[in-house]
Amino acid sequence: MNTVKNKALKQLLWIGMGSIAMFFAGLTSAYIVRKAEGNWVDFILPEWFFYSTIVIVISSLLLIFATRRIKKNKEIFALIVIVFLLGILFTYLQVNGWKELTSMGVYLTGEGSNVAGSFLYILTLSHLVHLAGGLIALFFAAINVKTKKYNSESFLGLEITAIYWHFLSFLWIYLFFFLKYL
Repeated sequence: MNTVKNKALKQLLWIGMGSIAMFFAGLTSAYIVRKAEGNWVDFILPEWFFYSTIVIVISSLLLIFATRRIKKNKEIFALIVIVFLLGILFTYLQVNGWKELTSMGVYLTGEGSNVAGSFLYILTLSHLVHLAGGLIALFFAAINVKTKKYNSESFLGLEITAIYWHFLSFLWIYLFFFLKYL
């Protein structure tokens, strides 16, 4: 019975991630179509977004390591906390990227805004909203690790959290290269 529940929960996660992927596919498609229409102001993507890419990749690698360790009943609390803190650092770096954009005259809306900047803010903010869900999941995973609810036989919550976090990492890498080179 537990295996059936586990499969159902993982399927729901994959359906949710598929929906998120379609959302971003729609946004990036709209970006491409709108850019081709003209009236597009090109600007250099702030380095803060590159730094945030490095941070999210490291966090994802640490989560892989944590998942492997829990399968061997080894301690992972510190790893989960570090991944959570890296998620916070990712957010901080994104906000700094937005601050630099505004100092360059790139705004979301209002006087002086351009559709190119608006798309960048919408794409990055949408990713950050989904990342907030990942941070909440990491927070609860850390609690469950601390209270010893996970072990080598039972760690579904951690596994689902890790899958979602890896998805967010890949999604950010896609968005970063999309915004930087398209």
